[in-house]
Amino acid sequence: MAKAKVDFSTRIKGIWVPILVVAVWEIVVRMGWVNPQVLPAPSAVITRWYQYLMPMEPFDPEGTMSRAEWIFSGELLHDLWASFYRVLLGCVIGGVLALPLGLVMGASQKVYDYMNPLVQVLRPIPPIAYIPLAILWFGLGNPPAVFLIALGAFFPILMNTIVGVRAVDSIYIRAARNMGAGSFLMFRKIIVPAAMPYILSGVRIGIGTGFICMIVAEMIAVNSGLGYRILEAREYFWSDKIIAGMFSIGLLGLAIDTVVDKLNNHLLRWHRGLE
Repeated sequence: MAKAKVDFSTRIKGIWVPILVVAVWEIVVRMGWVNPQVLPAPSAVITRWYQYLMPMEPFDPEGTMSRAEWIFSGELLHDLWASFYRVLLGCVIGGVLALPLGLVMGASQKVYDYMNPLVQVLRPIPPIAYIPLAILWFGLGNPPAVFLIALGAFFPILMNTIVGVRAVDSIYIRAARNMGAGSFLMFRKIIVPAAMPYILSGVRIGIGTGFICMIVAEMIAVNSGLGYRILEAREYFWSDKIIAGMFSIGLLGLAIDTVVDKLNNHLLRWHRGLE
């Protein structure tokens, strides 16, 4: 009970600063100190966000669209789904490629010596620098966006996996060998579980990097998604829609990060002494 009160009190304290910022922002705009075309008031942003969320056409009972389809026909929901699909697919591809390579590089010094120079040359190159090549290779649409997202997620997951495997305490490995564990069993029962906190941290960082790449890719290579909609709003000087889109990006990122954090806590409950 006391813990619940502390958590509630902490959440309440965290709300005050955003409320104060929004209140000052609203006052500054309404007092005319800032051009509302450049920086619209929060009330205008909320109004635009609501319009962005709701269906653009009134419901027609005699039309071909059911009420449920009409409710989910808003522009914002389509953009949210498009962005979520791209970041999910890209991060899955990046993780599937990075995890096996990271585990092998971390476990084998010989593989590490061969692969590390190439990794260290490619790792500092920002994924955004690959945009011209991505468009040249894949054209426009989802493929170049997914490629950039996968690239953004790949290196954080790879490097954290390597560090995690190489950081496994040697006493665990010697103990397993003394008890007759083979290489595969040791890898599955000792190395991977011990490296899991590092791996999951890399996954979380990789998703964050992939999310940034997704927004950039949508501004350049596709015609849907939150990044595309922000760029479109800029063309028409809809600053309220730009901020509404940014707000939507923040909410989507928060939702994804919360789910990943809950999953990490569940998978690492043994590591934190919760079972």
